[in-house]
Amino acid sequence: MGSFFVDLLSFDHEVAVYDTEPRRMRFLYNTQRFTALDEVDAFDPELVLNAVSLKYTLAAFDDLMPHIGRDCILSDISSVKTGFREYYEQTGHRFVSSHPMFGPTFANLGDLSRENAILINEGDYMGRIFFRDLYTRLGLNLKELSFDEHDETMAYSLSIPFVSTFVFSALMKHQDTPGTTFKRHMKIARGVLSEDDTLLREILFNPHTKPKVEGIRTELKQLLQIIDDRDEEAMTAYLTRIRKNIQ
Repeated sequence: MGSFFVDLLSFDHEVAVYDTEPRRMRFLYNTQRFTALDEVDAFDPELVLNAVSLKYTLAAFDDLMPHIGRDCILSDISSVKTGFREYYEQTGHRFVSSHPMFGPTFANLGDLSRENAILINEGDYMGRIFFRDLYTRLGLNLKELSFDEHDETMAYSLSIPFVSTFVFSALMKHQDTPGTTFKRHMKIARGVLSEDDTLLREILFNPHTKPKVEGIRTELKQLLQIIDDRDEEAMTAYLTRIRKNIQ
């Protein structure tokens, strides 16, 4: 996603990229490439977009602090925001946080009209205006949430599908004659499991994830009981209830 934002911003803004692994910058176009943090001093950015994985996001900000001015806006695109508000507030910097809800695995980056983005409604007003305009120009469906609301939403929209995919994959065995539903699930599973382990870990370690996983366990227990009892009425009632959830 860092490369995506470089491509997106570099024609309208002066952009520079810093990476601890220079090889990852070799295909970036129309941007300055920094291999040492000291190079950031002269560049004097107005906004820093932190696109490293969640495990290293706050540490990367810490490393960068001595090299940016007090007026520089801090920003992130992390998939989990726990502790970010408190961190930003103690830095004394203005900040803006967002989450583009798409990636190269499934999204068509040439047409994002069916994709979504979340903009945190806390932080610097002008920073929010910048990202609101940016996401609107991309045609994204934009939702504004608080830090807490964002993480709660991620537990629903990412944690539940990820865990369901893990269970499907854990029970997987070769199928010579897979049905249509099986093939669709397989495509999703391959896409999810092609993601970086760090991203998957970020989503599952969201503090709001555990209650959702416990909810899956509760539903499975109820379904198993219905199957054990071969209770047709209970199965019909169960299917009627869950169909209402996806209408």
